[in-house]
Formats: sequence, structure tokens, C-alpha cells
Amino acid sequence: MVAMAQGKVNGQGGALVPTAGGALAIPTLLGRSAPRIPVGGRIRAGIKVLTRRAAESARAREIYDAGVAAGKGFEAIEREITEAQPELKNPLTPKNVPYFTVRGEDFPNPELARQIMDLYAEDRGDGVRRLYRFPVVFPADAWPTVMPHELVTWTANERRYWSEYSEDGQTRYCKTYEALPGAGDGRRPIRVFGGRKTTLRAENNGLCDPERCPEYQGRKCNLSGRFIFFIPGIRSISAFELPTNSFYAMQAAIEKFQTIAFMRGGRISGFLDGQRTPFYLSKRLVEVSRIDDEGRPTRVAQWLIELEAPVDPTALLRHEEGDDALDARAAQAVTILQGSGDVAGLAGGSLADEDGVIDLAAAPPPPQSAQAMPDEPAGQGAAAVAPPARAAEAKRPEPQAPTKAAQGKPAAPAADAANVADKEVAWLFEAAAALGVDAQTYDRYATKRWGCGWKKAPGGRKRALEDITPFMDRGAGFAQKVDAELDVWA
Repeated sequence: MVAMAQGKVNGQGGALVPTAGGALAIPTLLGRSAPRIPVGGRIRAGIKVLTRRAAESARAREIYDAGVAAGKGFEAIEREITEAQPELKNPLTPKNVPYFTVRGEDFPNPELARQIMDLYAEDRGDGVRRLYRFPVVFPADAWPTVMPHELVTWTANERRYWSEYSEDGQTRYCKTYEALPGAGDGRRPIRVFGGRKTTLRAENNGLCDPERCPEYQGRKCNLSGRFIFFIPGIRSISAFELPTNSFYAMQAAIEKFQTIAFMRGGRISGFLDGQRTPFYLSKRLVEVSRIDDEGRPTRVAQWLIELEAPVDPTALLRHEEGDDALDARAAQAVTILQGSGDVAGLAGGSLADEDGVIDLAAAPPPPQSAQAMPDEPAGQGAAAVAPPARAAEAKRPEPQAPTKAAQGKPAAPAADAANVADKEVAWLFEAAAALGVDAQTYDRYATKRWGCGWKKAPGGRKRALEDITPFMDRGAGFAQKVDAELDVWA
């Protein structure tokens, strides 16, 4: 069993925790932080065009047209215009369009931009191929990981202020960088190992309160988010990102993420079904409400990013009927036949076969060996001592021909498997308790996610371990996740 250390050393994680594969995540010199998905390119949600004043300049129009034709990023075009005509401080302005922008300068490898356009761009009658809709696959199951977002204020070179929630998810703070410590006597600042430290902003007791924030009221602090995904057919180990500042687009995406996760047992990663159906990102023209400069509500039409899941919902609900679901149902059936379980979870208190419904009262009595099963010693093989994620996969002893004395008793491998299952379940409950979730709440959460037989099904226990492992040093985050998902299912 793995002990979980809750402390940190020098601000870096020092706990030894099991990974999804059963190995230990050992802290290193650079610490053990939350995994981040590397990004290898950026797709833009719109374009930038010349402002009315800049459009009056022939030189600005020339630089803009040449930059667009060469596939340059709009930031680079804007810099060139500003260098050529310093009096034009902000020569470009965003424009909402029904398509996405893919430019080579936004990719470390510009060839990836060309591949995306070759595969998914289309001509909708104006003679220009543009990216209107494309498939995506998300690399993680937690939607905040694939759609990170924050309130943020930028300077010319870096973030100045940004929002960040407390570990319990209840309080939103305003963070900033600490001032570099000076060495005194006119010497250079002290070298800081591991990057600049962050701290709470001094104003407003460090709380993020947009209504009282001068940066937010001055439109210097804004909501900023991005989708992180892979694109089928594009060979890149790094993901791609699509930035967005739209509250409506992100809120609609969250609702779809939660719906898909509910129907797929908590999963949004990978293809949606056995037919390799992906999500799609496209745009839709909708009317959104906003407050004008005079404080009056008004509605404007905007092209918003839309997340599509073009799949039959009933197929999603059936998709989990693979090995894991069969394991769970088999374990549940064994429990009922042995007379030691609750029948409420199976067909509403009845067993169904392909000919119809069979009442449990008419079912054959449990076998004699199941009623009077002798106690067996704990298994001594690899499965008895393996870490939780590997126990079910550990090598079993070679089957032996049953002796006369052993007739009527279960085989030793079965006892080993039961012992391993008990140890895995016990570890999961201990881990949940250490993260602040009591046994009753965790059992209710796990049953909702993986079914009544999750404790006895190897697939169910494996899913539970993969679910809890990323939160080993973030107990409050796990407790928040459990409460939120129970609220969704309530």
C-alpha cells in the first residue's frame, strides 16, 4: 500500500503517489506539478483588419496585404505597420468572421498549418478555401484541462494579474508575480531558482472581484480561454490550441463536455464511439446580449465557436458495454446468485434473459459451495502484493488438477483475485478519505460513475484509480469534483 504524504518541501510537491500505471511519481529537482499538455500550434477564431484610420494609409494597406498573402501572423503585421508608421499605435482591430484562421507563423512547423488546410479547408462558393469546420479529439477527461481559462491582465511582455481559485474551489484570488529580491549595495538582483514566485495582489486583500477591479472596469482585464486538442490526420505529438474570449462559447462548451462525460462514464477524451467519431469545432451565428456604453442591454449578432458532437446519444450510452461493463454485470450477478447482494441494481429486481424476464424468486438456489465457502488464506502470488493498478494484471499461478480434498472448494487463483480486489478497494477508500471525501460519499460517487459492480469488476477499479490519482496532492480539488458531479446526477 502506498502512503500519501500531504506536505510539500520548499514549495514543491514531495509526495510519493501512484500513477495511473501503478508506478510511483517521484519528486525531482523541478518538482512534481500538474501535467501540462504541450502545444505545437495555434488556430485563430477570427481575423484582424485595418482600422478606419490605418486604412487611409497606402503604406499600411500595402504592408497588411503583403503580410496576409505571405501567411504572417496578425501580431507580426501589426508590428511592421507600427514600425513603418509610428503614429499608428493600434493599426489592426479584430473582426468576427464565420471561419477560422490558420497561418504558418502560428506554428513552430509551418507545414502543419498547410496540412490542416489541405485536409479540412473548403470553398463555400467565393473561390477561397477557408477553415469553417474541423474534427478534434481532446487529450484529457477533465474539461478544465482541455479548456483552461482565467481573468487576466497583460502587459507588453507578460501577465500582470490573473485569477486563480483556492484549493477548495470556493474563493477566487488575484495573483501577480513577486518583486525580484535585491541583493543590496547596488548589486544585481538575486537569482531565483525555478522561475519567479507568485503572490496575492496587495489590493482588495488579494481577492478577485471584477466589480471592484480598476483593470476589469477599464477593460484591461478580460476573460481569456483556449481549447486544447489534437486533430485527426495531423501527425504531431504536440496539441493545438484555439484561443477564445467568448463567455458564451466557453459556457456552451462546458455544458456539452459535462453531458458527454455523463453519458460516457466521465470520459471526454478520445473518439466518441467505436466508429471513431470525433468532436467538431465550427462557428454559428447567434445573437448575444451585452451592455452598451450607456448601461443599457442590447443584442448583437456574433459568430461564436461551437463544439459539436455528431453522434447518436444512445450509441454513447451503449458505448461502455465493453469488457468493463461486462465485468461489472458479471460481478453483480454473482453477488445476487450467492445471496449476498442487493438486487435493486439488476433490471429493477429481476434477471432478464433473451426470452424475457425471470423473477429472482424462481431462480435456482445458489450452489452449496457458495453457501458454505471455507475461509482461504490470502494469496501469496504477485497479485497479492502488487500496487492497485497492476494487481488485476499480475500473473496468476499455473492451474493445477484439483485433488479429491480440494473438490468443492474454489481454486486458489480465485481467492487471490478476491484478496487483490479487497486490497484495491480498501486503498481507494483510504485515498478518498485522505483527500477529504468520506467513505459513504465516495461509494455513492463511484457507484454513480461506474455502476453497482465497480468494486468487483477489474475495469471498474482501474477506472477509479485513474480517476483519483491526478488529485493525490490536491485534496480540495478532488472533493470539489465529487460534490459537483454528485450535484449533476442529483
